[in-house]
Amino acid sequence: MKLNSVNVSFALASLAGSALAGAVYTLDDNIVGEDFYSSFNFEAIPDPTDGRVTYVNQSTAQMLNLTYATSDTFIMRADDTTVLTSTGPGRNSVRIRSNNQYTQHVVVFDMPHMPEGCGTWPAVWETNEANWPDGGEVDIVEGVNNVEPNQSTLHTSPNCTMPANITQLGTPVETDCDTAVDGNAGCGVQLTEDYNSFGPGFNSIGGGWYAMERTDSYIAVWFWERDDASAPSDATSGASTIDTSLWGTPAAYFPNTDCDLASHFDANNIIINLTFCGDWAGNAAVYAASGCPSDCVTYVDSNPTAFTNAYFQFSSINIYT
Repeated sequence: MKLNSVNVSFALASLAGSALAGAVYTLDDNIVGEDFYSSFNFEAIPDPTDGRVTYVNQSTAQMLNLTYATSDTFIMRADDTTVLTSTGPGRNSVRIRSNNQYTQHVVVFDMPHMPEGCGTWPAVWETNEANWPDGGEVDIVEGVNNVEPNQSTLHTSPNCTMPANITQLGTPVETDCDTAVDGNAGCGVQLTEDYNSFGPGFNSIGGGWYAMERTDSYIAVWFWERDDASAPSDATSGASTIDTSLWGTPAAYFPNTDCDLASHFDANNIIINLTFCGDWAGNAAVYAASGCPSDCVTYVDSNPTAFTNAYFQFSSINIYT
């Protein structure tokens, strides 16, 4: 990490703080229950992160009960019954991508549950797959192997970094967003202010709300627990208009101080997926450090019932523009 002088750090922190002005947005898309089937497409593709997974199409997902919708709930999960062979395909799971693309916007996810379990790698994120990494990537919810807390991260083309001192609740892990640097670690922020932001901790409290605001001046991520009395009512109620200036300091904040966000991010889709092992969760050192048993692929192949709680549950996704 490149350290700035005290004066420069203070100036950058002040700049970052002043950028948290927020704005008023109007509801554009309200996705609830069966709407997920018409608002997203199922990507039955090889996993770009080399996971021990087989992404299935919509008809297969519904036939295998890997997705389920009611009037107010959408669930997507992985297979939890099949013992896999080492030479066969990976564990069946689901990856969905929004039909619509978004530039400057706010998205609010009402999530009562997210996947948990050793070997799991769930993610809620945005990108343009056809123009990655030049079109940018925002990871809103991401983590592996039940290790808390959540990490929110940007991945970009070169010449996009974050200042060392930013007004945010979380803790920066890296400051260079370039995918060619440090094995595509990106510029991540761990939500250390709330370890219930990911995995078993998240599920134990009935989840909560994740929100992401993207502008040309900054990208911000917030998390509020289900019973957080300070959670803004416009975000949690799915109001027709929202005012992000009233939402307080974000968990993760990415200003355009040293990154021209307008040129590093184009119109992105929302993607939600659950993979297993792969480049991050299956990294030998990462997996061992998580305290999980055996090795990642062997564990995922041999223990289907370990993934009974490996599912996303959404009450709604609201997109504001």
